[in-house]
Amino acid sequence: MKILELKVEGYRSLKEVLWRPGDLNLVIGPNGSGKSNLLRLLELMSVSARGGLGKYIQTIGGMEPLVWDGQASQIRIRVKASPVDEWRDAERESLTYELFLDRLGGGSSYRVNHELLGNFHGVDIGKETQPLKMMERTRLSAVVFDMKEDRLVPQETDLSEEESLLSMIGGPFAFNPIARSYRDQLVAWCVYHDLHVNRDAAIRQPAITKLEKRVEPDGQNLISVLHTLYTGDREFKDEINLAMRSAFGDDFDELVFPPAADQRIQLRVRWKSLKREQSAAELSDGTLRFLFLLTVLASPEAAPVIAIDEPETGLHPSMFPIVAEYAVGASEKSQVILTTHSPQVLDAFQRTVPKTTVMAWEDGQTVLKHLEGDALKEWLRAYSLGKLFQSGELEALA
Repeated sequence: MKILELKVEGYRSLKEVLWRPGDLNLVIGPNGSGKSNLLRLLELMSVSARGGLGKYIQTIGGMEPLVWDGQASQIRIRVKASPVDEWRDAERESLTYELFLDRLGGGSSYRVNHELLGNFHGVDIGKETQPLKMMERTRLSAVVFDMKEDRLVPQETDLSEEESLLSMIGGPFAFNPIARSYRDQLVAWCVYHDLHVNRDAAIRQPAITKLEKRVEPDGQNLISVLHTLYTGDREFKDEINLAMRSAFGDDFDELVFPPAADQRIQLRVRWKSLKREQSAAELSDGTLRFLFLLTVLASPEAAPVIAIDEPETGLHPSMFPIVAEYAVGASEKSQVILTTHSPQVLDAFQRTVPKTTVMAWEDGQTVLKHLEGDALKEWLRAYSLGKLFQSGELEALA
């Protein structure tokens, strides 16, 4: 399930934006233009489908820091996504989900005012074309439809003003398998930012042995995922080894996972020139970040939407083309979104030109500008994306 169109109103700097991403996306712009806010919005949507919206907003400090300029009275989100089944017609059978959050008074409290999930492109019923609704909610009044479009009305006592109806589709209101699959896909979106690699971070410590195939948004289960995939999937192991040798040369031998105390395993790197293996605690920040990016992008069970904030952080520029190549590969099965303000990251995509969105700060709000069409192709014949970005011509083209 991939995002076809995203419309946002009243969220942080995104006062009113419309975004149509592709399979592989670069979101560029200077610091403070709103790139991170776009990723935080995707994160909020995933959390709301999981049923953790109340805690999430409370942790942030309530509604005031979430609404535009601290004064908007409502956040409106509308996402149009491709169907869960890849073989279906992406546009005709797309699903649209709406979520409106009301700020209560001038404080930090809120309530879910409106939710809607359905296919609004229209389905043929005889000779007529009609929308197909799966659920609809206004405050504590809600209707869920099963596959026969029979109305199933939840009791008000079953609903929470602070949690989405969508989050309950996988529980007591699991009447519609398409809606349930939509909810599960939204829960699985992964937004990666602020990866902690400090000396005391969990990513550097021995991990409890368990089967995990997807890196969590905070990245701290990296060792467990690497152990599962590297020791159990030959193709994944070959991919990681190839990337590590491309970055560090033939001196790289392999990753090893010796046991530690209390059913835990360690991550170590074996080098051909050294007798002693290097532990995760000893690895450089850049090496850990590189392994993290490789694992996220090369996982055979990657998230349906992968969003990474500034993947260049802590990496040597020589690693950028490797990360770009793996991002291109990941976009064949997932929707990949990378935010950056590094011209070198843009230049790393040499054979595949991602769909590029320029973010700018104008009149107190974020403005999105899409780069596509013949004008961009003409410029790329003579210049790279990075050179255009440095010269300022990229924003002019948008």
